[in-house]
Amino acid sequence: MRPAELIAEWPAERIAMVATSPNQPQPDIVGDIHTPFRLASITKVMTALAVMVAVEEGSVELDGPVPETPRGVTLRMLLAHAGGYPFESSEGDPIEPLTRRVYSNTGIERVGDALAAATSMSAPDYITEAVIIPLGMTSTTLTGSVAHSASASAADVSKLVNELLAPTLVSSATGAEMTRIHYPDLAGIVPGVGRFDPCPWGLGVEIKGAKSPHWMGRDTSARTFGHFGGAGTMAWADPDSGRTLVALTDLPFDRWGGTAVRHWGTLSDLVSGARPA
Repeated sequence: MRPAELIAEWPAERIAMVATSPNQPQPDIVGDIHTPFRLASITKVMTALAVMVAVEEGSVELDGPVPETPRGVTLRMLLAHAGGYPFESSEGDPIEPLTRRVYSNTGIERVGDALAAATSMSAPDYITEAVIIPLGMTSTTLTGSVAHSASASAADVSKLVNELLAPTLVSSATGAEMTRIHYPDLAGIVPGVGRFDPCPWGLGVEIKGAKSPHWMGRDTSARTFGHFGGAGTMAWADPDSGRTLVALTDLPFDRWGGTAVRHWGTLSDLVSGARPA
């Protein structure tokens, strides 16, 4: 079965997919991979990578207290959703840091505030200069929230996730720091997917670990990392196989009738080399 056959069963009207493998000279492509889609939370991956660029420049420190955050919260905690901030600021006060993995747009927006203060640029402008332009992501735009406001094509998101497999903007050690598990004992909820204990996360990327069922599928490795967005978008990279997958749609996650995790997981298994269920 080919990816296009699986994707034909999806409820979305507009879909673009790019899958890459070190064993294939050309990517597997479905749809128009050069037209931008709203990414929603895949934006966080760009933001985190920009922070790592700023770390290497000496503009910010991962483990220094972030101004105007309580209890010594650091950029590392915020990027790993361990700073205790709620999903949105309207949902209440922060809890004690490092007690639970609380997925948080608010925390990532605090990261953007710290990045702007340290670089004397708006966070979207810094992310554009540090990540979007150097990677040749020519269809990508970011205005507004650094947690969820970017738009990009599937081709551009593929450039982003492949950059994380073989970094060029930062050193290999800094790239590995972004994609390893931080605070490994924390339990938490992946919104729309489920509660997991532990709930592994890197810096700005979710790490699959032993989570099951999962949108990255069954047969990708435990070290697979990536992100999905509430706009109906997903992207991952598997450092063990060297494969990557990007699938962008125009159907928001909450309008898939509860089938997005299953559909994305089945495609992930096919791309990873396994036979889909």
